[in-house]
Amino acid sequence: MEFDDYEILPSNNAAIHMMAGAAAGIMEHCIIYPLDSVKTRMQSLQPNPKATYHSLTDGLCKMVRYEGVFRPVRGMTAVVCGAGPAHALYFSCYEKMKRVFSGTETGAHSPISQGAAGCLATLVHDAVMTPTDVIKQRMQMFSSPYRNTVDCMRRIWQREGVWAFYRSYSTQLTMNIPFQSIHFMTYEFMQDVTNEKRTYNPKAHVVSGAVAGAFAAAITTPLDVCKTLLNTQERETLHVIKKSHVNGLFNAAMTVYKFKGLKGYFQGLQARVVSQVPSTAVAWSVYEFFKYVLQSKHALTDQTVDHSNPTPSQEDLLPTSTGAIGAAPTPL
Repeated sequence: MEFDDYEILPSNNAAIHMMAGAAAGIMEHCIIYPLDSVKTRMQSLQPNPKATYHSLTDGLCKMVRYEGVFRPVRGMTAVVCGAGPAHALYFSCYEKMKRVFSGTETGAHSPISQGAAGCLATLVHDAVMTPTDVIKQRMQMFSSPYRNTVDCMRRIWQREGVWAFYRSYSTQLTMNIPFQSIHFMTYEFMQDVTNEKRTYNPKAHVVSGAVAGAFAAAITTPLDVCKTLLNTQERETLHVIKKSHVNGLFNAAMTVYKFKGLKGYFQGLQARVVSQVPSTAVAWSVYEFFKYVLQSKHALTDQTVDHSNPTPSQEDLLPTSTGAIGAAPTPL
């Protein structure tokens, strides 16, 4: 099958979108996980002197040098378990809803439909990923007291209750709804620029994904800083403000401003943008690749079934002089 056949493949198969989305989500989060670990620490309001980093490279080098070679990937198990189902729902919902809202087969050239579909996709995605992010970010912090992912989940549940896993959900939605809407619209726009015919084009998918991720990440960094504070509940910060927990976006935003001023909302900006570039590039390229492969396989299977079970024509079913099917009828 040629690449130019990509757009005429059956594109409304939810199972294909879910499988491709799950593969893309796991791949995306695993590849950029070490960078995400550094970003989480760089957004700390009261960082330990041993965990003060000037850049992503500086952070990675210090983590490996002082805490071990596997420290940057600590907590990845939670992401592997959560990213698969979250992104399966995310991509399948987006693909379905952009077609519903636009009333077209592909949903292309309709920014409003793409943005609205991105909003709905974010709701289901974050319902799964928010608890995952809580566990992941607590495991990423310097001097994290948890032995492993299961221990972290169990202790949070016992000490803070189930609400702790969704403390940042509203903030996550406040951040991710504009992020994903901008992300999807930018990706689709870049596809119009780099891949006008919408064929399977790996280079166009990588470039479009990278640009979309960087642009959306830069705009929503202030909300990401607040989300990190709500997820990690830094002990040093809570001690200074004399509270047991930081709850809600407004409270988190005020706490960030109290400690760092306006510049505090842009802590880890470079790390967030740099990590999002490969993250979204990988996610879209892997998603489009698996979608292409699975759709091609699906189309090939359908063709094989059609050829193996041909439907007889009307002429084939006419009676013959010998009673055989397929011969010409005997004249009277």
